[in-house]
Amino acid sequence: MKINIYYGGRGLIDDPTLYVISKMQEVFDELNVKTERYNLFEQKNNIATLPQTFKDADGIILATTVEWYGIGGYMQQFLDACWLYGDKTKISGLYMRPIAMSTTYGEKEAILTLSNAWEILGGTPLSGLYGYVEDLLNFEMNEDFARLIEKKAENTYRAISQHQVGLPTSNQAVKKTVLQTKGIELTPQESEQLSKYAADDTYVKKQKEDILELTSLFKGMMNKKEYSEPVEYVEDFQQVYTPETNFYAIYKFIIQDKKKPLIVDIGPGGLECYYGNLENADVVIRLENHIMDNIINGRITFQRAFMSGEMTTKGDFKMLRMLDVIFPFGER
Repeated sequence: MKINIYYGGRGLIDDPTLYVISKMQEVFDELNVKTERYNLFEQKNNIATLPQTFKDADGIILATTVEWYGIGGYMQQFLDACWLYGDKTKISGLYMRPIAMSTTYGEKEAILTLSNAWEILGGTPLSGLYGYVEDLLNFEMNEDFARLIEKKAENTYRAISQHQVGLPTSNQAVKKTVLQTKGIELTPQESEQLSKYAADDTYVKKQKEDILELTSLFKGMMNKKEYSEPVEYVEDFQQVYTPETNFYAIYKFIIQDKKKPLIVDIGPGGLECYYGNLENADVVIRLENHIMDNIINGRITFQRAFMSGEMTTKGDFKMLRMLDVIFPFGER
């Protein structure tokens, strides 16, 4: 058995949560349970990738400290990453024990937040361990408190090993009805790659610098050469079009400053490319002019524009991936 511990505090010496999770780890060691702790304040640039660490875990502990209000920014970022990038199938089989120690007020609210979030994600929360600590030394020296913490650790082991079953909750019902998101379908490899891009500050910063430079460049080019909206980009798509057998799709490009969307219709009769209004497109893509210019000129691909967040999409993601195959602008 393996239990992952995600600590959302700031790592301060007098943080009571550190004492609690260390005490629980001692019990897990005695029970031959493998544990791995992730300090979110040390992983702040990689929080988006941490849901990938659920893969080999049987249960997790979410531990945070209420220093003034709420569960803290690191833990909130981690829960956001679980919602955006986490494998919901894996999460649905994970038990979670919430821990919230407070040096001010609000430990019960923090436990409720963690439990509700985990239920909405599809997982199974166990009863929380929480408390208010005014003096850390007295807290650590209290043998009754130590036994309570050890008992919680033992119960965590029992709940996971015995696959404890709980009654259905309204949070689970809400997730199935109201909170369903129409996300794009990603393979596990694509999800991991996307989360790594989102967490890479250097990559994002470099993209923004490139975009600013290219924006200035293309503004100068556009000032020299005026394009009429009905024909801009149409000829570019027609020139590089590479047919794929039995592949048909309709793409709708909503480009900034264009009065009408650019429709790219790949049908049995070939390619039709025009500006117009169409409701039933398979893929709807939104992007700015300079991003489309970069793609047309082979500076970036459709996939890279999507992964960097400069292009948003709605619809069949498999058809989105085919864009770079059918329109290889980088090869011309």
